[in-house]
Amino acid sequence: MMATFTLFWITLPLFVGFGIYLLPKLARVLAVAVSLVSLAYGLWHVVYAEPMAVTLIDSFGVSLLVDQLSGFFVLTNAVVTAAVVLYCWSSGKSTFFYTQAIILHGSVNSVFICADLISVYVALEVIGIAAFLLIAYPRSDRAVWVGLRYLVVSNTAMLFYLLGAALVYQANRSFAFDALTGAPAEAIALIFLGLLSKGGIFVSGLWLPPTHGESESPVSALLSGVVVKTGVFPMVRFALLLPEFDPLVRFFGVATALFGVGFAVFAKDTKRVLAFHTVSQLGFVLAAPAVGGFYALTHGLVKSALFLTVGKLPSRDIKSLKKNPIPTSLWIALAIASFSISGFPLLSGFGAKVLTTKNLLPWQVIGMNIAALGTAISFAKFIFLPHTLSSQDQAKKVPGTGFWLAMAVLLGGLVFANIFYYEAYTLSNTVKPLVTIALGWLMYLLLFQRVSVKIPRVAERFDHLIGAMSLTLTFLFWMVLA
Repeated sequence: MMATFTLFWITLPLFVGFGIYLLPKLARVLAVAVSLVSLAYGLWHVVYAEPMAVTLIDSFGVSLLVDQLSGFFVLTNAVVTAAVVLYCWSSGKSTFFYTQAIILHGSVNSVFICADLISVYVALEVIGIAAFLLIAYPRSDRAVWVGLRYLVVSNTAMLFYLLGAALVYQANRSFAFDALTGAPAEAIALIFLGLLSKGGIFVSGLWLPPTHGESESPVSALLSGVVVKTGVFPMVRFALLLPEFDPLVRFFGVATALFGVGFAVFAKDTKRVLAFHTVSQLGFVLAAPAVGGFYALTHGLVKSALFLTVGKLPSRDIKSLKKNPIPTSLWIALAIASFSISGFPLLSGFGAKVLTTKNLLPWQVIGMNIAALGTAISFAKFIFLPHTLSSQDQAKKVPGTGFWLAMAVLLGGLVFANIFYYEAYTLSNTVKPLVTIALGWLMYLLLFQRVSVKIPRVAERFDHLIGAMSLTLTFLFWMVLA
């Protein structure tokens, strides 16, 4: 019964997405309805359901696996998609936008339940096309160029991945994840390179800042909230199914957390701060694979809320925002999300960070504590922005109903998600995050807000991104052999 419903659920967004042109006036309603079905499905597998495996093509190892890890990622996709649709409700977006959003939603869900290399490849390719069309939606020259840039990087990454999958099949006659055991080193290196690039992990994540920075806010929310996690999810699954890959995944988790936050603390553009911090937070998901699903849920809600909120600010430049107070209502939304991602109690970011810390290995602890401190420094930039209630001009800038419905869904989710790990609320667990946050704020006020460091963007150029892939492949090959 559940297997049949799973197949219906996974194909539903594709039928609705392509059929939405027949009922264009219902595009928004259908998009929310599809999200609610995914919400129910994900919540069921998080709370109640036992792991379920479905074999599609046995001779090739093509199969599905749905468990609590899948449930958390599906839940993230459902809530973020619903919030983005509510945000865009009165924006005049065309049927085409909602079609791509629904197809993207369904393709992302597919990755989260696939248990074989070839199904993941097909889903990731569809995601790349749908994401490109959403990035290029404004049809401006800059949007089209950024979209094409994303598409080429994505397709290049998937080419490496496909070569690796073919080598795995040649060695073991199966595309199943467990066929990676005993696969040639070059196959594993190619597959990991594709996933690292698709997910924006470590130096491969340098495509994120220009892509998220130039995309419309709702598209940035989708990219950061769920799309990048499609590259991360298979690696988390590898680490859980195949213990020999756990050290490799954890290493990239720590390296990515430090790499991303190192850029974020010095960035002066709001969307670039969030983009670099997306890279860093994906490192937290990889650093403790056993609890990566819960951290992914928390991060997806926070980052989507932040991208949607900064899109309503009068400027992207933090220096300019310090001189011109923003509406207090917008500041409250920024502050709640920033508190959560910094690990403040009463929001799910606190439980996610405590749970991650408890699942770290000893060699990871110092690096991840530094990354947590950098997170507090980064988001102090938003928390300490001046704000006002009094100005009539500021009152006119307060966003409409769609924005607040989206915030209610996302920020309300941060409070509701606390129930998944209420055991975190002990005195010893509470003190450490509060000390980290206080130290981060102090360092920001005394040092980082006074320091002006311009980060070179040369590494983000298209030709350098492809070069970084080659270097990463060499590094991966060496690590797998070691």
